[in-house]
Amino acid sequence: MELVDKTINSYFDVWLGPRDPRVKGWLLLENYTPTFIFSVLYLLIVWLGPKYMRNKQPFSCRGILVIYNLGLTLLSLYMFYELVTGVLEGGYNFFCQDTHSGGEADMKIIRVLWWYYFSKLIEFMDTFFFILRKNNHQITVLHVYHHATMLNIWWFVMNWVPCGHSYFGATLNSFIHVLMYSYYGLSAVPAMRPYLWWKKYITQGQLIQFVLTIFQTSCGVVWPCAFPQGWLYFQISYMISLIILFTNFYIQTYNKKASSRRKEYQNGSTAIANGYTNSFSSLENNVKQRKQRKD
Repeated sequence: MELVDKTINSYFDVWLGPRDPRVKGWLLLENYTPTFIFSVLYLLIVWLGPKYMRNKQPFSCRGILVIYNLGLTLLSLYMFYELVTGVLEGGYNFFCQDTHSGGEADMKIIRVLWWYYFSKLIEFMDTFFFILRKNNHQITVLHVYHHATMLNIWWFVMNWVPCGHSYFGATLNSFIHVLMYSYYGLSAVPAMRPYLWWKKYITQGQLIQFVLTIFQTSCGVVWPCAFPQGWLYFQISYMISLIILFTNFYIQTYNKKASSRRKEYQNGSTAIANGYTNSFSSLENNVKQRKQRKD
């Protein structure tokens, strides 16, 4: 395994250049192999899990879900706060920020972004809970693509560009995850479900996040600094792929539901109208029959 790791690392060094020495020896960052293995295991569970659960009763997982989502809500809130304060302390430039001019604030952001990378491993549990609860309709292409890619992308980010212009997308995503995981945690409690109104706006917020990230990343292309340009082009491409998938999800989930409700309402109105017409016709027939009897 050590020989494999050395070979892979040498290819990465040739392809991407020297790594950032500030993260040398950090948990899971030294070699790519663990991150790759976790990702492969995740995809295997996504494939085999529903087959295993096919003839089994779904698990409730209610108590665990409350704790799990509360934990991720707090972690996301912590990351959002630390990233915002780190950016302010380092005087980060919105348009383009390199990875070595923020002083101690850079190290603060690197430490937080490691937690952001690690949280992507924790978030594999989202899918596992869907499998255990037999909510297979929620295991979409978008869901699997997003979860499987983020862990891998952030392994590379943490090794080569662990601060600077990398902060923006993670900051927005942490804020969105505060809203998302608080919603999921509360929705695990049946008594709370009638009061949860912001699910639709989470997807809208995610789309806004991607657009803003593309804009901020593009600023680094138009007004370049010492931040590597290749990473910026990659991030723009990845954000575009997410916008396409999330837009499709939003249309499929919310627009079709709204259309379905309109049809149900129209059918209901027609039924009421028909009921009124039939009753009125019956009344007319009764009146005519009475008149005929009198004659």
